[in-house]
Amino acid sequence: MAQLVREVMTPGVAAVRPDASLVEAAQLMRAQDIGDVLVADGDLLVGVVTDRDITVRAVAEGADPLTVNAQTVCTPDPVCVAPDDDVSTAVQLMRRHAVRRLPVIEDGRPLGVVSLGDLAVSEDSTSALADISRAEPNTDTA
Repeated sequence: MAQLVREVMTPGVAAVRPDASLVEAAQLMRAQDIGDVLVADGDLLVGVVTDRDITVRAVAEGADPLTVNAQTVCTPDPVCVAPDDDVSTAVQLMRRHAVRRLPVIEDGRPLGVVSLGDLAVSEDSTSALADISRAEPNTDTA
């Protein structure tokens, strides 16, 4: 029996406005222990910004993360899935587009995200990726 995206996704939306600074996006990622946030204008998904986007598209280029906004470095019009899509559809989209996370959208509104880690836990709960995905964050600073 095929599993649906809604059964494996991480529910809830961590989002920033398009005009939010990269610092604000990074602070939300840190607070929620996640590697990406959606960029949304009201209920409309504008894009996805990842921690890597902030590093590579902004900081490495010498941009000031206090003045550059999320929309400037986000991936616009991201590939998305619906909550009632089969998990296999999410896997195929991730492979085809070489992405690790897909926003889950219903009636144009973001509901959550399905990640490689979510799929690993669902498909092979004994895999190393599943173990890492379930691990509690380490708050120690060395």
